[in-house]
Amino acid sequence: MTVNRSLSNVIVLISGSGSNLQSLIDNADDIGIKIECVISNKADAFGLERAKKAGILTKFISHTQYDSRESFDNALTQHINTFNPKLILLAGFMRILSADFINAFTGKIINIHPALLPKFKGLNTHQRAIDAGEKYAGATVHFVTNELDSGAIILQKSITIKATDDAESLAKKVLEQEHILYPEAIKKILLS
Repeated sequence: MTVNRSLSNVIVLISGSGSNLQSLIDNADDIGIKIECVISNKADAFGLERAKKAGILTKFISHTQYDSRESFDNALTQHINTFNPKLILLAGFMRILSADFINAFTGKIINIHPALLPKFKGLNTHQRAIDAGEKYAGATVHFVTNELDSGAIILQKSITIKATDDAESLAKKVLEQEHILYPEAIKKILLS
């Protein structure tokens, strides 16, 4: 028996290839989301093509056209507000968001980070995990707050770091886990 449930409107922010976006597109019905718009700060982000192919509205807002992070985030906020989304999903969005943006959407912004937070916040997570002699790597889905990669953790998925792994092989294995983890985490939030 099929259960009719309304889909939650979401916005996805990207800067790159959009492989996590593709996972969200492929699992949208199961997660219970309708992706209203995919927004990128990079015109050549392949994720925009993924969204267009899926019939999803896209928007390019260049951060280079604004004189400050706050003015860019203000333009982003105005566009997002036209959709009144339940959640804003960061999927490889390579911009640090301003306090004003985060405060405007408190409790609605979700990020996926390629490390087992609270370890390895920021960039170069895979090499840093290898250099630190970690036995495990993984991904974390968390709420976004004003402190980088520090919001409440929703879900994590870990993998074993093998002696043969380098940053590239580890990144590939973690990304595969991200594609499973992000839909699970969003579904968990919407069902709670």
